[in-house]
Amino acid sequence: MAQVPRVKWTRDELLVALNLYHKLTFGQMHARQPAIMATAKRLGRGANSLAMKLCNLASLDPALKMRGIRGLSGASALDRAIWIEFHENLEEAAPESEVAFRKLFGADDSSEVEVMPRDGVVMRKGPPTGPTETKATVKVRRGQEYFRQAVLNNFSGRCGVTGLAVRELLIASHILPWGAHEAERLNVRNGLCLSRLHDAAFDIGLITFDENLRLRISPRLKLAVAQRAVAESFVAYEGQALQLEKDAVLPDEAFLAVHRTKIFGR
Repeated sequence: MAQVPRVKWTRDELLVALNLYHKLTFGQMHARQPAIMATAKRLGRGANSLAMKLCNLASLDPALKMRGIRGLSGASALDRAIWIEFHENLEEAAPESEVAFRKLFGADDSSEVEVMPRDGVVMRKGPPTGPTETKATVKVRRGQEYFRQAVLNNFSGRCGVTGLAVRELLIASHILPWGAHEAERLNVRNGLCLSRLHDAAFDIGLITFDENLRLRISPRLKLAVAQRAVAESFVAYEGQALQLEKDAVLPDEAFLAVHRTKIFGR
């Protein structure tokens, strides 16, 4: 029996694959993973094929190599080219991949599409969009959606400090501020998953993380330690490392060093 020839992956399909890749951890890249199954069906490919493609892409990821994860060795020349294109121009490529992913699932402008590792790809109606929303505004919003999902899923949907797992109360915090570091705005390694309270404290320099990802508290916050909320929400976690799975992408230590110096002030 003649073998059915493999259908080559296109650039648009690889953009979808890269979008999904950054919303899953390496251990989730298998054919039984619900989001992989749902995406593969939409692409008209087998779940095994998509899972293998994600593992091939993992071999190109320096952030995983830092954790001793190598992926599969079958990355094609096109895989490598699209990987470089995507990561050298995240400001353009990440929103484009989010648009491609949404289009694959037939989402309209008012729909929210979210990759939930346990549930698959979830689509729900969001708030109505205004008729005056510009193309630039949509691009920013799609980039923010990509970043939030990628960061929250990298932290297994939990606050890295407290372990809080209520998604509506979690923020994808930027280590390097959004306004001052355009090239890193959508870099997953520039993101921390924090509760709304800890995000606010991190943003204004009341907390930071050391070179071993352990929580540090500012002297100003320690002055308020007698307050129960401060003691329970911050002091109780001082010195504890960020909660991350072994196959998660680590926050960039160089970015955290900038935060410690320029925002935390030490």
